[in-house]
Amino acid sequence: QVQLVESGGGLVQAGGSLRLSCAASGRTFSSYAMAWFRQAPGKEREFVAAISWSGSRTYYQDSVKGRFTISRDNAKNTVYLQMNSLKPEDTAVYYCAATSKILGGSHLYEYAYWGQGTQVTVSS
Repeated sequence: QVQLVESGGGLVQAGGSLRLSCAASGRTFSSYAMAWFRQAPGKEREFVAAISWSGSRTYYQDSVKGRFTISRDNAKNTVYLQMNSLKPEDTAVYYCAATSKILGGSHLYEYAYWGQGTQVTVSS
């Protein structure tokens, strides 16, 4: 069992940056692969980025490649999403998620644990 709490969202102008954090409870954080998803108003939740147990493997949705970076600090039970060059279309509620797989995929059903989300708003 793991509980996830996101933070770091806010309002930023286009071209700006934000860093999201997701703090996990429990002593087995390093046993979970982690991911970030997002959901814009009126749209389905979509995959953003994923990272393996150790942090050695990552992958991204095409639209955020080169702009977003997912990382983790297992000593702090925290996963991060550094978002640079933000665009208005990045506006969404961002969720972190955990799976017991070595590296999760891009499908919601692969993740058993979810945070409550943090709002990111990018103004033009």
